[in-house]
Amino acid sequence: MTAKSAAAAARATVYGYPRQGQNRELKKAIEGYWKGRVTADALKETAAGLRRTNWQKLADTGIHEVPTGDVSYYDHVLDTTVMVGAIPTRHRTAVDASPLDGYFAMARGTQDVAPLEMTKWFDTNYHYLVPELGPDTAFSADSAKQVAELKEALALGLTARPVLVGPVTYLLLAKSAPGVAADFEPLTLLDRLLPVYAEVLADLRAAGAEWVQLDEPALVQDRTPAELNAAARAYRDLGTLTDRPKLLVASYFDRLGDALPVLAKAPIDGLALDFTGAGAANLDDLAAAGGMPGKRLVAGVVDGRNVWINDMEKSLSTLGTLLGLADRVDVAASCSLLHVPLDATAEREMDPQVARWLAFARQKTAEVVTLARGLTEGTDTIAAELAVNRADLASRAGSALTHNPAVRARAAAVTDADGRRSQPYPQRATAQHAHLRLPLLPTTTIGSFPQTTELRTARADLRAGRIDTAGYERRIETEIREVISFQEKTGIDVLVHGEPERNDMVQYFAEQLTGYLATQHGWVQSYGTRYVRPPILAGDISRPEPMTIRWTTYAQSLTDRPVKGMLTGPVTMLAWSFVRDDQPLANTARQVALALRDEVNDLETAGTSVIQVDEPALRETLPLRAADRPAYLAWATEAFRLTTSDVRPDTQIHTHMCYAEFGDIVQAIDDLDADVISLEAARSHMQVARELSAHGYPREAGPGVYDIHSPRVPSTHEAAALLRKGLEAIPPERLWVNPDCGLKTRGWPEVRASLENLVAAARKVRSSLPPNIS
Repeated sequence: MTAKSAAAAARATVYGYPRQGQNRELKKAIEGYWKGRVTADALKETAAGLRRTNWQKLADTGIHEVPTGDVSYYDHVLDTTVMVGAIPTRHRTAVDASPLDGYFAMARGTQDVAPLEMTKWFDTNYHYLVPELGPDTAFSADSAKQVAELKEALALGLTARPVLVGPVTYLLLAKSAPGVAADFEPLTLLDRLLPVYAEVLADLRAAGAEWVQLDEPALVQDRTPAELNAAARAYRDLGTLTDRPKLLVASYFDRLGDALPVLAKAPIDGLALDFTGAGAANLDDLAAAGGMPGKRLVAGVVDGRNVWINDMEKSLSTLGTLLGLADRVDVAASCSLLHVPLDATAEREMDPQVARWLAFARQKTAEVVTLARGLTEGTDTIAAELAVNRADLASRAGSALTHNPAVRARAAAVTDADGRRSQPYPQRATAQHAHLRLPLLPTTTIGSFPQTTELRTARADLRAGRIDTAGYERRIETEIREVISFQEKTGIDVLVHGEPERNDMVQYFAEQLTGYLATQHGWVQSYGTRYVRPPILAGDISRPEPMTIRWTTYAQSLTDRPVKGMLTGPVTMLAWSFVRDDQPLANTARQVALALRDEVNDLETAGTSVIQVDEPALRETLPLRAADRPAYLAWATEAFRLTTSDVRPDTQIHTHMCYAEFGDIVQAIDDLDADVISLEAARSHMQVARELSAHGYPREAGPGVYDIHSPRVPSTHEAAALLRKGLEAIPPERLWVNPDCGLKTRGWPEVRASLENLVAAARKVRSSLPPNIS
């Protein structure tokens, strides 16, 4: 490739960047504000400083056009709700009194007002706040945040591009507001919303924006003709505005499919496409559509969701093909870099050779810049970078870490019988009820209890050598005793040990399995101020020794009530890790399942009668296109059954899922063959209970009655009302009572009060049941 082959110099850009800062400064400032230790002005200055730092680092790396508007106090979809004035009625007073406090009330709720529902952002582990809309929703433009942040970047002398959630995606992500018919279609509000977007675009143009990016990832999902027509109408109307900046419509996470020709023909100025993973099909689709003559194409050739280095020669080949399909081709990551950690060079404790296989946000921006230079100036100008890249790719491919013959042989020997319980559910249920002797509407929690400052300090002291292992274990034993004692006094029926020894539900196991790598600073936002450090699944997986027996058996020794063994399931172990991309996910899932199967069997042998294998990621990992889903669900449910099927009939297997839309995977939930499933349901008002009932789900279920992602304490009356709503769909002999999710992020005062109210609600409703139900 020569410099002449690029019609115009390729620009390097990204769609977004990690928000938290090098040391999670934004998280600390926001939580400090919530606790009254940080003023609003100090919080705003922290955020402004992080924006400046991000933009300057991007520019210094060689990014030609920096994104603005991507740094959020909580969530970019919530920011869009504010931008278009779609404030729920119950939050309007708080927002009018204090926009910042009202913003956080929408995200977290208050003691008196429930927050917005939260769910997963497409097939990622990021959570967004779901807009609530109805036929009476009145939109109004508020572009203050978007304009102010654009001006900040321009004042630094940078070329900046505001990034907004597009109007079609915003409406497709919304749901009916409380009190509005469930079949209301928010997309019917498009004609009412478009003038608001037009006003925002005009404000941004007046503030100096040459380009504005409108993100439309919802269009990579299967869409009806009516939805595609709505997208065509939206970008016809916005594209023909006279007072607007240039419009770049961005998609990511998959191929655009039928939406590609719709957008290619629209009177917009550019299109950003994902050319990684499933998005690689965009290349052929774009050629079949005749390309995008006269338009700018931003090519997402660097994977923005995973941490492996780019195959630069492959990406350059893709970029070279694209040159003939658009007026100009620029280079980007496939999506916002929000989904990866900040900087791989901070991982100083990692094997240096292995570290060379990794690219976090800063390394990915450098890859984007290198590819743009190679596309513009020719590959000779990046020959040294290409040579290093080839060597690093070869090092990974040939590493012993990535190939363990014994693990592969065991996985290859799995049969269908290995994934089936020895007896069908009705017989198992009889055996379990006789063994456990639980009351109707049994109460339990999901697993974790509050991770206090003392626990985190003890873990840090152990790592730093300030206390020895014996001292640390004494601290963990004390915490477990307190958790067991509290649950017994409260009257909870099936207990947990509280997981005080666990730093994270995936990382804890990853650190004990071969084939995983742990990071020290690889923080990624899950929601709001909740950040996680996803482990890196780099090689073949095995379990050298038991992982949970020590603390589960200790907890069981303190009580006569059953204590659940707590494990994270194979699909979630993949989904909440940065997973290897050099073999099919199904193969990796089977390896993880076999390692967990050994743990399940050891728990049962140690006397554990109830074992929970959490799979909150089963829904979020669902492919965005329906045609791709059957194959995924086949291997995902097989992996769960392989983990859990080698136990006695009287051992009760639980699973847990949270914060996703479950209606379209109810059959897969059934196929797991778990004896009991607990699910998030409080914010969605028991929607999942109705979905299970409509499917005819035959096993036991615990739709949550306590929203743990809000600091508010549900009253006994409130929990009982949700429980009664659950009973409308699930009979009492199959209904459990539990929170939505684990309690790790909550404080002890609210947990004590909430669980006491939960148990009181269960007793209240139980006492009202007819006496002949058992």
